[in-house]
Amino acid sequence: MNAEINIVVELKFSIIIPVYNRPQEIEELLQSLTKQTFTKDFEVLVIEDGSTLKSDEIVSKYEALLNIKYHFKENSGAGASRNFGMELAMGNYFIILDSDCIIPAHYLEAVDNALDENYTDAYGGADAAHDSFTTVQKAINYSMTSFLTTGGIRGSKNSVGKFQPRSFNFGISKLAYGITGGFSDMKTGEDIDLTFRLWENNFQTQFMENAFVYHKRRTSLKQFFRQTFLFGNARPFLSRKYPETAKITYWFPTLFILFFAASLVFLSFGFMLPASLIGFYFIAIFLDSFFKNKKISVAVLSIATTLIQFTGYGLGFLKGSITGN
Repeated sequence: MNAEINIVVELKFSIIIPVYNRPQEIEELLQSLTKQTFTKDFEVLVIEDGSTLKSDEIVSKYEALLNIKYHFKENSGAGASRNFGMELAMGNYFIILDSDCIIPAHYLEAVDNALDENYTDAYGGADAAHDSFTTVQKAINYSMTSFLTTGGIRGSKNSVGKFQPRSFNFGISKLAYGITGGFSDMKTGEDIDLTFRLWENNFQTQFMENAFVYHKRRTSLKQFFRQTFLFGNARPFLSRKYPETAKITYWFPTLFILFFAASLVFLSFGFMLPASLIGFYFIAIFLDSFFKNKKISVAVLSIATTLIQFTGYGLGFLKGSITGN
């Protein structure tokens, strides 16, 4: 059922961007799309998900620069808004982007080349930190992409097995969308849920290392904690729904925070070994982040964001495992 027929058809990309109360972000994204080195035609659909801070005036500024369409709908969440856009799209391959992304100039060309060399009906790309990002955003990006944390799958091709694309940088063919029905009504983890249904229908996914985006993610540590908590909380539900996908590695953040808490207790009794191991790990985080970001402030904050990532995901995973929701 994979893409034997689609291979002989010229791809036309439709870029789907759901947006909710983020007009400033959508302008940065649209501006980056005007700078693509890709020479073929593509369309952009901005789906306003019931926002009170609308983006219509921003979008209108790019009508002469992009083949762009703006659609306003009642609020129903990002997944339903992506499906809404794919129903209206004129292309035969859909590219889903979050509104808080900035797209490198080579992005569409990289996607086109990768699909030409190895066609799959879905793909996911990496994310990176743009030079303009704040110290917090760069530290969050480090924790979400580093091999030393649970995020290494997004940052290194060698760490990827059977890749699970994420919705901030997600491609899916019109054929695969039609058969799977697109994103479910899940508020978190809907991209992973779609990936599992793609696999159930014998569609292949791939990781495109060169098709990365600059993803802002969250702008505060409090927002980052909530995001990772929701990610963790969704994973046990997905493991119950698709039991063949469950992995022991999903427990690692929970086990880490339990070990971290135990190390503090042992330290109070003068037993330093567990705390020393945690300390060596944080030193490795600092050095790796400093090597990659070249800033001490980002390296120091990367320790905090890594601890927040593990704590948020771990507690969310524990809650989802115990309560079932």
